[in-house]
Amino acid sequence: MASEMEPKVRQTYLYDFYGELLNEHQRRIFEAFVFDDLSLGEIAEDQDISRQAVHDMIRRSTKKLEEYENKLHLMERFLDLREKVVSIQKCAEDYEKSREEQLLTKIRQLSDEIIKEL
Repeated sequence: MASEMEPKVRQTYLYDFYGELLNEHQRRIFEAFVFDDLSLGEIAEDQDISRQAVHDMIRRSTKKLEEYENKLHLMERFLDLREKVVSIQKCAEDYEKSREEQLLTKIRQLSDEIIKEL
């Protein structure tokens, strides 16, 4: 799931989990590009550096954040847990409508998986 998301969305998640591990200059440029949606040229002008330097900084910062994710898998775990919680909510809503016992079994199974992961 995480590998299927749009690049900017992925960069946002990576930053949320690992952004504090970038230095201040990297964070400032990365935030301007990802969160403020500024162009490379706008960031370059604001930071008084070349457009190429901005591009390289974003590329290196993204690579560094990806390396942290490849080692720690915090984003992957978070997204997996979120998906399970959404499934539990859906099963609970369906159960309220149908009272099918198999939905309760599914809720218990998903809850157990979450507890084991925590």
